[in-house]
Amino acid sequence: MPLFEFQSEGMKEVPATTFSAANLKERDHLQRALRNQIDVLIPDSMVLAEEFSNWEDSKRRIDLLVLDRDANLIVVELKRTEDGGHMELQAIRYAAMVSAMTFQQAVEAHGQYLMKLDTKDDPQARILEFLNWDEPQEDEFAQDVKIVLASADFSKEVTTAVLWLNECGLDIRCVRMLPYQFNGTTLLDVQQVIPLVEATEFQVSMREKASRERDARRRKGGSADRNLRFWSTLLAKANRVIPLHQNVSPSTGNWIAASAHGTYYTYAFAHGVCRVELYLTKPDAADNKAIFDDLLNHKSEIESVFGRPLDWQRMNDRAACRIAAEINAGVVHDESTWDRLQNAMVEGMKRLEAALRPYAQKYREGESPKL
Repeated sequence: MPLFEFQSEGMKEVPATTFSAANLKERDHLQRALRNQIDVLIPDSMVLAEEFSNWEDSKRRIDLLVLDRDANLIVVELKRTEDGGHMELQAIRYAAMVSAMTFQQAVEAHGQYLMKLDTKDDPQARILEFLNWDEPQEDEFAQDVKIVLASADFSKEVTTAVLWLNECGLDIRCVRMLPYQFNGTTLLDVQQVIPLVEATEFQVSMREKASRERDARRRKGGSADRNLRFWSTLLAKANRVIPLHQNVSPSTGNWIAASAHGTYYTYAFAHGVCRVELYLTKPDAADNKAIFDDLLNHKSEIESVFGRPLDWQRMNDRAACRIAAEINAGVVHDESTWDRLQNAMVEGMKRLEAALRPYAQKYREGESPKL
């Protein structure tokens, strides 16, 4: 669809051009511009890496590797041609290659990208802030890999393949970037052509339905089933020793918690490390910081009762706070260590609650240290 300029006597068509005629190169111009403003292609996303290649064939490089708010990876393949070439085949290969990417590998890739930009930001902190995570959640990272193809136009072969692949459950989008010349400047008309924007919500809902069905099948085995069994046996042991979690049900996730007025006594594990903790997450961040600071005033007494130093995490850039102790007596993925690990976690929770009880009890009763 052409663009038109309104004039007093009517409308004048703005002439379309090509990237080649406008002297705009794929990597030096298009890729760099989109890298710095990825929302043009993918709203609410961040660039993880540029020219990403973490495999033996270094000639194969992902133009832009992007992360969305749901922690899904997005492979972006760019072409300045009018037919798209064989970009869908390239992108599928790249998507398969990064489908097993872990959170830590993403941090390393983002670190290399920031280094290339001469940016000294912490890559893990940037990713966690974007995802609004307090800590890495490996089980939630890169559950899906999406593809965005961006080109001046697409051949029938490309569009036919993309439509069929979307019907098969993949998430591939075609975004047309059509350049125009206007008053000595180059304009860029960016339009998603597959799927049509009006149909996107329906297709996403159907894809999510299929994903939920796959997740339900996976929950019969794998980590979700393992976690459920781990927490079931831990709670059985804990409830014989301390009543704190008597009303808590086993979970398929990596934590369980007993709550009281915004304070949570939590059992948790992540990346092979287990811990017990007091987690402060009242709606008002100031309440959490005030409680944490009040408890910190009694640090020596609390750690004396607990029996060793605790990890005091005020987390100034977050609303919540945490006081935690690592339990190094086994790992959840090795069931042969469960008995020793669970006994140590229960004992750790018992000592943590006893150490904090004289000071934290008043918060569970509603007293605020700000008053």
